[in-house]
Amino acid sequence: MISLALARQLKEAGLAWQTAVNDFFAIPERGMDDKVFVISDMMVTMELVQGWPALTFHGTAEWAADHLLTHEANWLPTEEQLREQLIARLQAEGNPEIQLHFKAERFTCQVQYCGEMLRFEGGTAVDVYAHALLYLLPVT
Repeated sequence: MISLALARQLKEAGLAWQTAVNDFFAIPERGMDDKVFVISDMMVTMELVQGWPALTFHGTAEWAADHLLTHEANWLPTEEQLREQLIARLQAEGNPEIQLHFKAERFTCQVQYCGEMLRFEGGTAVDVYAHALLYLLPVT
């Protein structure tokens, strides 16, 4: 999963979040930076019922906050969502070219942009896609 720090950089660079069910997000600066939330149609929690683990279904969340505006949260895009964002930004190039390689415990993402092959490296595919997107965001 993308780090909160990298997600913040993407947000600050202008990555727009069109919320959807199953999106992950974090709520910074409220003492919950280490918590990951997910948008869901129904809340399911894990509880002990008569000493046994049970999945319990709730119609509403019982949380102290009544609501949260999306600009107060940080979207934590998945690898697939980052790749989709990259492709969308590269459409102006014609046929987008993105290559992902894994070698010696490192990921490399190569992106053809403005006639130049750009290269981004990192420990995860999420990291390299995010860094490539950070590079493209200011110009799109």
